[in-house]
Amino acid sequence: MKFFKHLATVARHRRLVRKLCFKCGLYLQGLLHDISKFSLAEFNAGVKYYQGYRSPQAKEREELGYSAAWLHHKGRNKHHFEYWTDFADGERVFVEMPARYLAEMICDRVAASKVYLKDKYTDESPLQYFLNKTDRAGMNEKTAEKLEYFLTMLKDEGEKYTFKQLKKYVKENPRK
Repeated sequence: MKFFKHLATVARHRRLVRKLCFKCGLYLQGLLHDISKFSLAEFNAGVKYYQGYRSPQAKEREELGYSAAWLHHKGRNKHHFEYWTDFADGERVFVEMPARYLAEMICDRVAASKVYLKDKYTDESPLQYFLNKTDRAGMNEKTAEKLEYFLTMLKDEGEKYTFKQLKKYVKENPRK
């Protein structure tokens, strides 16, 4: 039973991200978003730790002290800010995310909030998650500022306006 529930959750999440990515003009990213969730490393853990109200990776992390599925996922998906972390001269370097991946990250956060919060979702939910649960210290400062800017815009102006502005941002920053 967990198999089908997890599959439905992943499918719903990907469908919502795809819809939002298309609003930003990110068609290929929308189609390919989170395809790694169907790999054995991620899908099996997703089924095993499925709860329905939060990411299975959180439960895996509680039980093991880390999430192997998350380590696999973040290393293959550029829409996660953790992907943009490197080391130089023994120190961590946080690289600014290109505009198209920042926009996909916003789509991902909105979709995840809708999937897990269900009817409790509001346009403020992704911002609250960012402010309360995101390790901002592990994120490039400019990336964090832009993420907060767009999530605040979502809270204040709504989805239609925000995704129109995100599309404009991506178009104006094709290499960033």
